[in-house]
Amino acid sequence: MLRIDDISYSIAGRPLFEGASATIPDGHKVGLVGPNGAGKTTLFRLIRGEQPLDGGEITLPPRARIGGVAQEAPATGLNLVETVLEADTERASLMAEAETAEDPHRIAEIQTRLTDIDAWGAEGRAAAILKGLGFDEAAQARPVSDFSGGWRMRVALAGVLFAQPDVLLLDEPTNYLDLEGALWLEGYLSRYPHTVIVISHDRGLLNRAVGAILHLEDRQLTLYNGPYDQFARQRAEKRAQATATAKKQEARRAHLQSFVDRFRAKASKAKQAQARLKMIERMDMVTAPEEAAKRVFSFPQPEELSPPIVALEGGVTGYGKTEVLRRLNLRIDQDDRIALLGRNGQGKSTLSKLLADRLPLMDGKMTRSSKLRVGYFAQHQVDELHLDESPLQHLQRERPGTPPAKLRAQLASFGLQAAQAETEVGRLSGGQKARLSLLLATLDAPHMLILDEPTNHLDIESREALTEALNAYSGAVILVSHDMHLLSLVADRLWLVSDGSVAPYDGDLETYRQFLLTDSRPTKQTTAAADKTPEKPKRPPREVILELRAEVRKCEERVTKIEQMREKLAAKLADPTLYEDTRVGELEVWNKKYAEVMEGLQKAEGLWMKAQEKLESAESA
Repeated sequence: MLRIDDISYSIAGRPLFEGASATIPDGHKVGLVGPNGAGKTTLFRLIRGEQPLDGGEITLPPRARIGGVAQEAPATGLNLVETVLEADTERASLMAEAETAEDPHRIAEIQTRLTDIDAWGAEGRAAAILKGLGFDEAAQARPVSDFSGGWRMRVALAGVLFAQPDVLLLDEPTNYLDLEGALWLEGYLSRYPHTVIVISHDRGLLNRAVGAILHLEDRQLTLYNGPYDQFARQRAEKRAQATATAKKQEARRAHLQSFVDRFRAKASKAKQAQARLKMIERMDMVTAPEEAAKRVFSFPQPEELSPPIVALEGGVTGYGKTEVLRRLNLRIDQDDRIALLGRNGQGKSTLSKLLADRLPLMDGKMTRSSKLRVGYFAQHQVDELHLDESPLQHLQRERPGTPPAKLRAQLASFGLQAAQAETEVGRLSGGQKARLSLLLATLDAPHMLILDEPTNHLDIESREALTEALNAYSGAVILVSHDMHLLSLVADRLWLVSDGSVAPYDGDLETYRQFLLTDSRPTKQTTAAADKTPEKPKRPPREVILELRAEVRKCEERVTKIEQMREKLAAKLADPTLYEDTRVGELEVWNKKYAEVMEGLQKAEGLWMKAQEKLESAESA
């Protein structure tokens, strides 16, 4: 159990926490959310004991191991599997001691402990985690030094997941993952056997991988049971109630003050006026919650071009002499909203670069509108900003003759206010840097906007603002993103990048998500250029399909019931009075019940998935 009791902490005189408290029971999965700069990452440092508290206390179970990803894996000559195995320091130490131990009793102790922690199956577990994070078998055998910083962050994440600390602290773990890796991580965290606290702005992860939300706002911590969408509803209701109460109080105060102003000078009413003045002074006023600062994006609108704006016939592209994508027969119109789907390494970014004219067409024909302007945003561009220059200086380089006041207005239209306009980029947050890069990408009012993972480092409110801006934008949008929420609200066409080519995907995003989770190969989509499909197996009788559907419903109902039990137990365990010294025995009982329910939930979800796979196989036959 992690207990945060009445903590206070300030940085340079600015308080981040004032009397904040929260209790997180063992084994809970919690999403830590709050405005940028509120102190979420600082809270992780305080939990790890890296910084001293100004007041209060943070307590953990004795000998509890805390783990997290502080930096990318070092660029050593060890291969990925060896690097991940080293992350479990206990196993590595015992394995080394086993080579030199001579005392029979100690040898027995070492071998018993190695068996307890499944040391002999460690290599397989490490390989499975690496595979889930996007490293195939060939990549796992390569040294860490072969990979770039983003990929080494994945290796570091694999290491901490493999070590399985008692309290796992993850700060924006999906920022360096693609959609496949993000979905795998969701499933892994939901099954993780110990406590997890994750800072994330990924609504999918916060809805599917955690069972509670720890909200940091106004220097206070509030724990809400349930996933993010449930938290958002509860918070909206509380804000609405506070606003209504504040309005009523203000009306009451105005009424009393009006009486005082009218009659305090009249002798006959002086006492009544004085009484009302005292009532005003005694009123415990509720402050109306301030509306969150509008984190806007305002894209300039391009003029309309005749369709198509881009057409590809028999296109081939790649790097150097290596062909990555072939048989490209694609058309893009200005009103298209296209999401690029596909497993890691299949060529989504390659196609984006081709469309952005950053890769050459090696063969085939590409036709572009003569007036076409393209805006391109990729995560590496954020890293290429000039850290010693301000956002205003970046714009002045692009628009040297434009008055500074107009450039400041453009920065403000992307949420970069006066305070950030002249701040060195190196001192801006990741989200502020992303906003600047998006502004630079859209400065010329492009007819086609290509966005490769645009939501990394953006908070949830900013992601919602980006969604609104894209839907209001009158140009074409090409999206590569692991943010399923963004894709579902923006994209109306899906392209699958697979097996060296690109074709329309006939399913929806939920179908694609299920495909990634089941780890099966996609069926080739029906296109004019598709190869001849093999003859389908005979469809099972209708009675069999009906039975399979009934089994799926039964499994789904079972999962729902166990989820309801889990939520009730979570609410019980969140009760602070349960952790009083006099109720230790009762606490153990409830913790045991919670563990049993979680084990049952995992089994029920497994049965549900198998039933769903059988039904899908039968229906697609």
